[in-house]
Amino acid sequence: MALDYLDFDYSEDTEGIGVFDAMATTGPQQVAAVHAEIARVLAWAHAAFPGRKGPVGDGGDWDYDLQGMQEITLPESLEFDENTCQVRVHAGPAATPRHTVTVSISGTPEFCVAFTAQFDLA
Repeated sequence: MALDYLDFDYSEDTEGIGVFDAMATTGPQQVAAVHAEIARVLAWAHAAFPGRKGPVGDGGDWDYDLQGMQEITLPESLEFDENTCQVRVHAGPAATPRHTVTVSISGTPEFCVAFTAQFDLA
């Protein structure tokens, strides 16, 4: 199952616990597609490892952290006023917002092998 927006990086600790990290930054038009992709990934994890979500250090097989942020850029033009020796700021119109989502999924070696195979991450 290929992913269009989430590009996962994989790391592993000395005990074999793996972490998949991905970030997607898009405009408003792609937000629904990014959210749908995240939902597809997490729905798979819940279905493939039912009842096994929880901190890996506490006996769970997998867990996740999901964060989002919306950033709006407001350009400014700066002007030096030689009479007052001050800088004046003139705000421009707000630009289109950027939406950023980060997702980290940790798991046991069994989960990581299945996740890698499911989402063609090899």
